[in-house]
Amino acid sequence: MIRALCLAILCAAPVAAQDYSPADVPHGQRDFHAAAAGSYRLDPMHTAVIARVLHLGFSYSLFRFDAPDGVLEWNPDDPTQNRLEAHVAIDSLSTPVAGFKEVLLGADYLNAVANPQASFVSDSFTADGNTRGTVAGQLTLMGRTHPATFDVTLIGAGKGYTGDAQGNPIIRDLIGIQATTEIDPQAYGLNAFFTAPIPIQIDAEFVRQE
Repeated sequence: MIRALCLAILCAAPVAAQDYSPADVPHGQRDFHAAAAGSYRLDPMHTAVIARVLHLGFSYSLFRFDAPDGVLEWNPDDPTQNRLEAHVAIDSLSTPVAGFKEVLLGADYLNAVANPQASFVSDSFTADGNTRGTVAGQLTLMGRTHPATFDVTLIGAGKGYTGDAQGNPIIRDLIGIQATTEIDPQAYGLNAFFTAPIPIQIDAEFVRQE
C-alpha cells in the first residue's frame, strides 16, 4: 500500500487515473519548529549519502552509500539540546563503473572488512533562522575520528506520510534536510591517490517515533 501511495504522489498519471488530489497530501513546512519534539529515526528509503571524489582535476565521480541508520533527539524550542548519531554501511557503496565497487571496498582503499561502517556523533546544533544551521561533531571513517561540521538546510518539517512496520501508510512528524561538509581524505587514511578535499552531501528524512 505504501508503494502505491508513493507512486500516486510522485507520478502524475496514476494520480489522474485514481482521481487522487495531491492537495490532500500533507507537505513539509519551511520551518523546523513544525516538527514536534521527540525521538526520530532516519528513514533509509528517503536518505542518500553521496561522496564527490575529484577525478584527477577533470571531473567529480559520485559514489552513493545506501544503508544509513541514525537516531535524532529533537527539540525545536532549544536546538542546543538536539543530539544525533548516524551510521552508514561502507559495503552499501554503489558506483556505475562495473567491478569498481569491489576494488574500492578492498584493503587498498576503504578496507570495508576491517572498517565496516562510518559514523557521525553530534557535539552541537546551531540554528541560523528557521531553515538553516550547522551540526558539529565527530566523524569516524576507516577507524579514524576527526571533527566535522555539516552545513544544514531544512527541506521540510511537519506532518507527513511514512510507513509503519507493516508498510502501511501513516502520518507522523517528519524532518527532511540536506547537509554538506568536506573531509580531508588523507586525515582518514585513504589511499594516496585521494588528495583533494572530498565533498559529502547527505539528503535525509527523519521520522518521529511514537
